[in-house]
Amino acid sequence: MTVEEFTTLIAGVTGRIAGQTLDSQLDARLNAELPADGAEFNAIFEACKDAIAAGWMCNREAGGIRFGRVIKPTDAIHGFSVDVVVMDSCRGPHHRHTNGEIDMIMPLDAGAKFDGRGKGWLVYPAGHAHSPTVTGGKAIVLYLLPGGAIEFTK
Repeated sequence: MTVEEFTTLIAGVTGRIAGQTLDSQLDARLNAELPADGAEFNAIFEACKDAIAAGWMCNREAGGIRFGRVIKPTDAIHGFSVDVVVMDSCRGPHHRHTNGEIDMIMPLDAGAKFDGRGKGWLVYPAGHAHSPTVTGGKAIVLYLLPGGAIEFTK
């Protein structure tokens, strides 16, 4: 899996949601149309695992969290950026999403949850602030950020 191939894979998701309001309706839609047990979700999950193993994804580490911006905001993925983290029962730095955030939660351990949610999608609206938290084990979390917007607050 190359960055270019991964970009094409992600464009299949961002093309469906471009221009949509980030809210609970989009959360429900993503979980219905791209379910956690579906082929497209699992193709992205496998691609993330392969890219992490290859060393080009999550190639930075701080505070026990592996992370990295995989794709900067670009027209190829409809103005979103893609960041990916690997967290193991820990809390990340507090931040705010001025344009909202779409999370793809991929547990590596069966009981792992991100912000209380298991495998699947989680959508936060514009202005939401949090300290991202993984409990119950290790998980990969892919973040789609409109315009790449994120403000670290602490």
